[in-house]
Amino acid sequence: MSRPRAFLAIALLCAVSLAGCSKDKATGDLPSGASLVSDAAAKTKALKSAHIKIETEGEVSGLPVRRAEGDLLRSGDAKGTIQLAQLGVLVEYQFVVVGKDIYLKGVTGGFQKLDASVAKQIYDPTAILDPDKGIAKVLSTATNPTTEAEEKVDGKDAYRVAVNLSGDAVSALVPNITGQVTGKVWIDKNTKDMLKAVLTVPGPSAGAGAGKSGTVTITETNIDTPVTVSAP
Repeated sequence: MSRPRAFLAIALLCAVSLAGCSKDKATGDLPSGASLVSDAAAKTKALKSAHIKIETEGEVSGLPVRRAEGDLLRSGDAKGTIQLAQLGVLVEYQFVVVGKDIYLKGVTGGFQKLDASVAKQIYDPTAILDPDKGIAKVLSTATNPTTEAEEKVDGKDAYRVAVNLSGDAVSALVPNITGQVTGKVWIDKNTKDMLKAVLTVPGPSAGAGAGKSGTVTITETNIDTPVTVSAP
């Protein structure tokens, strides 16, 4: 199984990201972190589609994904691009996911059709918006949300909330994550949609990046904007 096939699903789901509620903390006159994250979890639970952009830095569970961007549907269908680090070189692929099929296109040549079951051996991309095990679930089970500030994200007023996350919970979306995960999530002041998340995750337990941490930055736009995904 080639590395592009194996990590496509992970990139899509890396897609999409992560914060939570539990103990209620707030700073000054800002709203409580628990209320904000609870509202964001409810909105995410009902999400039908979104444009997701993921960027990684450092060691993220040994994954070669450096950037992924695309439109994702609740069904798991998706289209976009993914950038992988291979032997020190960044290689970009176009991808389309339709039902049980994945289509990949490299720098040269056309799209190649693959069976999505290959990628699902590592992770099922339909889990990303699954209300029982996807982003909404992670949002609802994280701990110690603390509202830190009011900021703008892509021109929208948002609250920045710091959270602690269980590696076990995050690993349902980003395989091989263990230990404590910290993060900050930006929640739209008006709609309560999650607009952005920055996660600090432990690096791999062995190999060149052992003991080093990495970051995953996720931005979410075009929330519930109608999207059509079809086979190329």
